[in-house]
Amino acid sequence: MYTQGLDQKSSQSAEIRAESAEDNARFQAHVDAEEKIEPKDWMPEAYRRTLIRQISQHAHSEIIGMQPEGNWLTRAPSLRRKSILLAKIQDEAGHGLYLYSAAETLGISREQMGDQLLAGTAKYSSIFNYPTLTWADIGAVGWLVDGAAIMNQIPLCRCSYGPYSRAMIRICKEESFHQRQGYEIMVELCRGSKEQKEMAQDALNRWWWPSLMMFGPSDKDSKHSAQSMAWKIKRFSNDELRQKFVDVTVPQAEFIGLKMPDDDLVYDEESGHYRYGEIDWQEFMDVLAGNGQCNRERMRTRREAHQNGAWVREAAQAHAAKKVARAAA
Repeated sequence: MYTQGLDQKSSQSAEIRAESAEDNARFQAHVDAEEKIEPKDWMPEAYRRTLIRQISQHAHSEIIGMQPEGNWLTRAPSLRRKSILLAKIQDEAGHGLYLYSAAETLGISREQMGDQLLAGTAKYSSIFNYPTLTWADIGAVGWLVDGAAIMNQIPLCRCSYGPYSRAMIRICKEESFHQRQGYEIMVELCRGSKEQKEMAQDALNRWWWPSLMMFGPSDKDSKHSAQSMAWKIKRFSNDELRQKFVDVTVPQAEFIGLKMPDDDLVYDEESGHYRYGEIDWQEFMDVLAGNGQCNRERMRTRREAHQNGAWVREAAQAHAAKKVARAAA
């Protein structure tokens, strides 16, 4: 496994030359010219650390995000729905692997990233710490959570770091199908019985505000947004992306007869945008701090999966060692 080589490389005390003003100016000029930064190119250490933090958090979110939907695999209402949901969960696993591979090009190994997640020193998206209580939640997750993810991730296809931007192209294509199947579930429920439509409304009520929180803190409170935009890792601010999501999603809800759970929501004719109510940022911070409804359950499940998969990793490492030994013989 090539990650072993990265582990070895990262443990070596390689000299990193001091960053000069000329280095940083040259780097920023490349970024401003819309030239991709590749793994062997020089980059500021802060740029590398920012990418590792963001890409690894993104990868962790894809892996942890399999759990809320996996909860419904054995209870999907039809074979068609079960096969679609299974394919979606498999897609999320693949997204995590693409992203771990992209992060590895920055000098961190997959094992290190996994250890950070299990130790609680790395984060994943707070949205996955909410429970999927009914089948309608699977629709809401696809429609709202994947919809918010697409809004966040399409600009990442133009990220300044080449491996990340290329990984995002395929991920966004697959996420678009995830969003559509989620909305299709909501459409079917709203066209069904009174109880089914009420179930869809209840799911929207519970997932709407956490979905808005997915874009991160307001611009005035975001620690990383301005610098990430200067480096063209991000292309839009948190608030800009959140507004785009609201503007797209509200008409979709109205089309199927659902009411947004926001009494302050109003369309502003002058700006052409929907104005929405105040987000409960204290809830967001509580979930980030590990006090959400499912934080402990998600990490317990992830640790168990990691332990149960130890034999697979050991077998792969043994096979890789044999191949190296044969090649050297």
